[in-house]
Amino acid sequence: MILALLILYVVTLIYLPITERFRNHTSLIALQGWILLGIALLRLHSLEGLELAFIIVETLVFKALVVPAILLRVIRKTKINRVSGSGSSQFNSLLLSLCALGVSCWIASAMADERIDMIFFGVALYALLSGLVMIVVRRRVFAHLVGFLAIENGVFLFSMAIGVEMPMMINMAIMLDILISILLLGIFLRKLDNSIHTDDADALTTVKD
Repeated sequence: MILALLILYVVTLIYLPITERFRNHTSLIALQGWILLGIALLRLHSLEGLELAFIIVETLVFKALVVPAILLRVIRKTKINRVSGSGSSQFNSLLLSLCALGVSCWIASAMADERIDMIFFGVALYALLSGLVMIVVRRRVFAHLVGFLAIENGVFLFSMAIGVEMPMMINMAIMLDILISILLLGIFLRKLDNSIHTDDADALTTVKD
């Protein structure tokens, strides 16, 4: 069952860089939250009640519900719907994503450490590289935010690759950091749209005090 969820998670990562609609990006981030919830419940069942409850809150409430709600609010406020002026075509984005998948599989197979679940490690590494692909090939700041969230989900999987013991303080720091980042970028996008009516990252170089 965990393997099936991981495969579904990889499919969302492949689709993430090539979809053009930001609402699709939001739906994929929400779906990843639900997938991570299922993986956490199946893999981390041996944790104590409080720690397991925190993991559920982090994956279900934060990743699957709160983050998508904030992203949808940003979309409505800024009235941005599609990736326009992309730095790369959909084909090139797909090619980069598949290359990232191949590199992740190669690194995971080359490491072969008994202390690390290499399947989790490979998927987590692919999530990190997929986020970087989003940030590199897309020009809109919103797409960069989605890439950042994909990287954060990869960090969550990295911790499960190392073992089921996940310090609560580290998870809390990650959750608060991402929440604050989303709130700040949401405010930034709204102010940017009201001021210069653009959200391309390249346009930021023309903004002066």
